[in-house]
Amino acid sequence: MSANELAGRVAIVTGASRNIGRAIAVALGSGGASVLVHAHGDKTGAETTAQLVVAAGGRSAVALGELGDPQIAARIVDAALEAFGSLDILVTNAAIRPESSIEELDYVEWRRVMAVCLDSVFLLTKAALAPLKASNQGAIVTIGGLTGHSGAGNRAHVVAAKAGVVGLTKALAHDLGAHGITVNCVSPGLIETQRAETQPKHHATRTSILGRRGTPEDVAASVRMLCGPTARYITGQTIHVNGGALMV
Repeated sequence: MSANELAGRVAIVTGASRNIGRAIAVALGSGGASVLVHAHGDKTGAETTAQLVVAAGGRSAVALGELGDPQIAARIVDAALEAFGSLDILVTNAAIRPESSIEELDYVEWRRVMAVCLDSVFLLTKAALAPLKASNQGAIVTIGGLTGHSGAGNRAHVVAAKAGVVGLTKALAHDLGAHGITVNCVSPGLIETQRAETQPKHHATRTSILGRRGTPEDVAASVRMLCGPTARYITGQTIHVNGGALMV
């Protein structure tokens, strides 16, 4: 990747107040992109990410809101257009990963996870279609997860949502290819992050063959590549960033 391969491009990164989302936003800014940093409610974290994007060489703005709301999804896209005038890249990183046994999991919690992890990808894509079609290098990158492929206990809702993201990625690649929009999924696994919730139980039994946990920057590098000009013939794919913990 060149130092400014994303110069002139505009990106939205959801769930970017910390961890993987922050690393993605900074990586895109380092490539020269202008980045709309989204967070659910962590304004301080989002503003810190925005400052890091600017320090890396990009421009940045911030938008807050609950992604399961169709009106909020549209407002986030509008915020990017108002700040930067166009939109070329959509990265749907926002997610929640609570744990609950199937006996204890209720429908309210099921729907909450689906809304944030899966419904938001659909809603944001719909809201962003017009400006992405107008771009000559439109790219959507969804963020999946290792357990969407391997499964995990106490995470029926999260596993189902992340598996759904992979399926939706393939469907969107078919639907949007004619418009020159690439759609790919990056699936992180065993990444060292700061979590509001406790560490997932399956982390205690899974290791990578590289002997270390990944970093948010490891994930961000793959996202940046898929958003750039050298990846224009890659679409409908899932790129696994998990140190060999799962090989497909």
